[in-house]
Amino acid sequence: VIVDLGRAEGIIRRNDGIPRENFQTNDRVRAYLYKVSRETKGPQIFLSRSAPEFMVKLFAQEVPEVYEGVIEIKACSRDAGSRAKIGVISNDSSIDPVGACVGMRGARVQAVVGELSGEKIDIIPWNYDDATFIVNALQPAEVSKVVLDEEERRVEVVVADDQFPLAIGRRGQNVRLASQLTGWQIDLVTETADSERYQREFQERTDLFMKALDADETLAQLLASEGFETVEEIAYVAPEDFITIEGFDEDVAEELQERAREFLERLAAENDAKRRELGVEDAVMELEGMSPSFAVRLGEEGVQTLDDVAGLVPDDITGWREPGPDGKPVWVEGVLKKGEMRKDDAQMFIMRARVAAGWIEPDALEQMLAEQAKEEEPELTEEERALLALGELGSNPSPDAVDEALEELEFDLDALAAEGGDDEAAPQE
Repeated sequence: VIVDLGRAEGIIRRNDGIPRENFQTNDRVRAYLYKVSRETKGPQIFLSRSAPEFMVKLFAQEVPEVYEGVIEIKACSRDAGSRAKIGVISNDSSIDPVGACVGMRGARVQAVVGELSGEKIDIIPWNYDDATFIVNALQPAEVSKVVLDEEERRVEVVVADDQFPLAIGRRGQNVRLASQLTGWQIDLVTETADSERYQREFQERTDLFMKALDADETLAQLLASEGFETVEEIAYVAPEDFITIEGFDEDVAEELQERAREFLERLAAENDAKRRELGVEDAVMELEGMSPSFAVRLGEEGVQTLDDVAGLVPDDITGWREPGPDGKPVWVEGVLKKGEMRKDDAQMFIMRARVAAGWIEPDALEQMLAEQAKEEEPELTEEERALLALGELGSNPSPDAVDEALEELEFDLDALAAEGGDDEAAPQE
């Protein structure tokens, strides 16, 4: 579609338009200008009616609170012409962001819907807590449980069996839009499937404890139900954690831990013998983070020397995702099972191997450790930064010194005072 802009022309390409939308000559059209390409024959102006930004601009026109910045549209995802989701938050606690965007009798949102050829719009309350926002984004489905994997930016969402079709939506539309809106890959699971998996994992832990501790089924089930997942946890947990379990005393706890440690010692000896058979060098065993079972898995993958370990990449250890036959991502196991080692820990393990193998200087590892420590430092709020700055001024600082410290931090004392409520002294203190 060619759009007359007065002194220039704009182009709405097929994939930038709304499906099944037709324009006639001399029709007026609104669109989002997203690109200007300078060509030899003149600039090319590209317009879009399907871009999420177009919907955001329409709400800014129809909702004064959005235009003035009182309400923010934090995210928007669209299936142009069919359905969309927007996440909104209010900077004024007295204003309901969803209600303001909907308007009296839906007048405001209907004005946007009319411009977008009837596209249905879900207005979602934004939340800085990812789990809460994901639950909101999957409306109208009701969510039972969410489990976040922050490293992979994936979330497992458990819903009741009768809510599963609602959560997925027509042709996967609802979960797809929710995923785009939140920035998380969403895996939906029914309560039935989640329960079956829990029972399977519970039975696996029970069988493990029966074998490792020479315990009867009742005792093994009790340990599994108390949250113990591995023999290592039983072997090295504080004895008082056992005593809190009904029917356990110090003697029972001591006996169980002794059996657990003996099992781990036998297992370590077996794995050490096996890794020698696989040709894994003793130098590999000296790496920090190495264990006999880890060495066996490396040996089974043909990794035998320090140079072999140094040549790995983190995905080789932790696993990775790749497109499957149907185009959906599938998990490919690495040397370790999923979740046994974080990707940044795998990177650090490989870096230590490269230092030991002489590939890099120790200084490079120290720099990487320093950068990692800096990334893990919690980000301070404005209030915390101000308190730290004031604390450095001594026990009785002058008013001028206080003002100077706050100005250096660009700390808005008036804004803090506005949040102080009825207690006028609180912000100043």
